[in-house]
Amino acid sequence: MVYTIKEVVSYLEKLAPPAYQESYDNAQLITGNSNDNVKGILCTLDATEEVIDEAINLGCNLIVAHHPIVFKGLKSLTGKNYVERTIIKAIKNDIAIYAIHTNLDHVANGVNKRISDKIGLVNTKILSPKKNLLSKLTTFVPHENVHQVTTAMFAAGAGNIGEYNECSFMVEGKGTFTPSSKANPKIGQKGNPHTEPETRIEVIVPSHLERRIIAALKDAHPYEEVAYYLQKIENEHQHVGAGMVGELPSEIDEKDFLKMLKSKMNLQVIKHTKLNNKPFKKVAVCGGAGIFLLSDAKRSGAEIFITSDIKYHEFFDAENQIVICDIGHYESEIFTKELLLELLSQKFTNIALYLTKVVTNPITYL
Repeated sequence: MVYTIKEVVSYLEKLAPPAYQESYDNAQLITGNSNDNVKGILCTLDATEEVIDEAINLGCNLIVAHHPIVFKGLKSLTGKNYVERTIIKAIKNDIAIYAIHTNLDHVANGVNKRISDKIGLVNTKILSPKKNLLSKLTTFVPHENVHQVTTAMFAAGAGNIGEYNECSFMVEGKGTFTPSSKANPKIGQKGNPHTEPETRIEVIVPSHLERRIIAALKDAHPYEEVAYYLQKIENEHQHVGAGMVGELPSEIDEKDFLKMLKSKMNLQVIKHTKLNNKPFKKVAVCGGAGIFLLSDAKRSGAEIFITSDIKYHEFFDAENQIVICDIGHYESEIFTKELLLELLSQKFTNIALYLTKVVTNPITYL
């Protein structure tokens, strides 16, 4: 079976919806025609000139990268820097670049889950769940049609709360309406007031799926005109957010843990604050630059916080309450390319998938 770039992007965006990315981000198809057929996919942390060359040599016309090569608007494409040169080379060689960045950071089975798995954490959960991503949908349905309507809404993505699916609240009441002369009522008669026993149904809806769920509601509902309303809610989305916190299977000495961390994450160096010289069990992680989550890590009860890109004065903020470890940006996220390949291989079994062999880390160590 032949797949288009659009179909690959659509699959990835179901796993990590673009609505979950940060406002500064640029997670999307950056170059390429979405209607082109996919010849091969190269998974990488960064899309650089060398990665474009690698894709050309492998016969891949789609690069799936974690970091967007373009963050800000480009006013010219003259090749004056590595960003412009990479874009020009990709376009000249008909190579599409798709970036899946903070939206993949924010999902429960994304970047931070991969880090957690690498270091053996269990009982993991989002460290800082995001708010304002959910709505409440309320509608009114004749009793006999409740099952067909709720089934349609659940299939479209409504009613998920944490580890529970098909969640709803229902209460019975009476609905009144008078069809006009131009109406085509399934229940009641034109011009006559009608009272119908109805069930009020309330479900939680991911905001980015509102249109799809409302369409499913209208399609399944027996009425010509469907009564419903949406309310934005501030509830935290337990499966979407920044960072992750979990536990080690058993307590471990801090120095032994750092040795294990260095081995599991293939680190050359770890910068960390003063050790507390006691065994511990709870660990918080955030791939990339995550020091903004330090307060969340402390509140979670984590005894070690692993992230990167920490400034000198930010290390002081540990205040002997938690051990902060800076393992490097590239090092914290390099296994994301493996995650991308695994996700793609679950769906596209007949597309050639590759992991880049290019080391895109701009930092070297003596």
